[in-house]
Amino acid sequence: MTIQVGLIGYGMSGAVFHAPLIRHVEGLKLAAVVSSKPEKVLGENPGVEVLSSPEELLARKDISLIVITTPNTLHYPLAKAAIDAGKHVVVEKPFTVTSGEAEELIDLARKRGVLLSVYHNRRWDGDFLTVRRLVESGCLGDLALYEAHYDRYRPKVRDRWREWDLPGSGTLYDLGSHLIDQALVLFGPPRTVWADLGAQRPGAKAVDYFHLVLDYGSLKAILHSGSLVRRPGPRFQLHGEKGSFIKYGMDPQEDQLKQGASPGDPGYGREREEDHGEITVNLNGLTVRGRVETLPGNYASYYEAVVEAISSNRPVPVPPEEARDVIRVIECAIRSDREKRAVAFGRSK
Repeated sequence: MTIQVGLIGYGMSGAVFHAPLIRHVEGLKLAAVVSSKPEKVLGENPGVEVLSSPEELLARKDISLIVITTPNTLHYPLAKAAIDAGKHVVVEKPFTVTSGEAEELIDLARKRGVLLSVYHNRRWDGDFLTVRRLVESGCLGDLALYEAHYDRYRPKVRDRWREWDLPGSGTLYDLGSHLIDQALVLFGPPRTVWADLGAQRPGAKAVDYFHLVLDYGSLKAILHSGSLVRRPGPRFQLHGEKGSFIKYGMDPQEDQLKQGASPGDPGYGREREEDHGEITVNLNGLTVRGRVETLPGNYASYYEAVVEAISSNRPVPVPPEEARDVIRVIECAIRSDREKRAVAFGRSK
């Protein structure tokens, strides 16, 4: 069975993170795209039908999976319309602007009997897969500190929706949703969330800096992003009773996809050896230092799991309840920054 896919939106997300993977994964066919840029869509996806409105797409009987890669404020209404039309739905992260919207979509999908998932692709970054394996192995012992950064150097504010003063805009929703999701995958819901949010660049109207502390008792998870970081520090730091792991550099898949590479190409998703993380552990009284080879990343794993979920009734790769909890942490962070105190998880209103 081939699943016919309709894609709403063909900006950077749709063109780089979704269309190439949909074309690559067996069992999926990109049949139609809603976009105002037909030349770009057809140049990169020959034979695909380009539509001018989501309504046209949702009326198509042959389309069973809708992928939404629009500005964040449109995620909820478009996902709701697609679920009402009886379609399975994948929503680009962040799931929604509010956890209330997320709850409504979860309930509606359950009632309509369709699958709903959120594209938290950085669960399949090679560095995070490696970190996850280290945490699960217990080789660092009980962790005391987990720190993850998503820093960039973008000193000029651009005129685009991600940087406008809109609900769901700013780096907390954009980059923060990745870091929060990864922390929740590793450690589950925190006890409390403390946050410092800011708009540091001249002319910035949306959050472009955040520093979050997720409290897990003896373990603290620090999630950080800045837009004025010319020389980034470690991407990940993990410190435990038996040792430490330090990792620099970013997963290569985004750059590879932007350059036209495809999953399955030689070297796709593989890091350079010099970017491998460094581990220092105590082994029976001996201090051992060395490199940890980064596991290969593979964003296509997400869509392979979507095919299995639709065709074989397997679990979706990112359950919507988990993506809703990311939004709940964001809401806690906003409240924490406003009230200048730690906020108990789940008490974000």
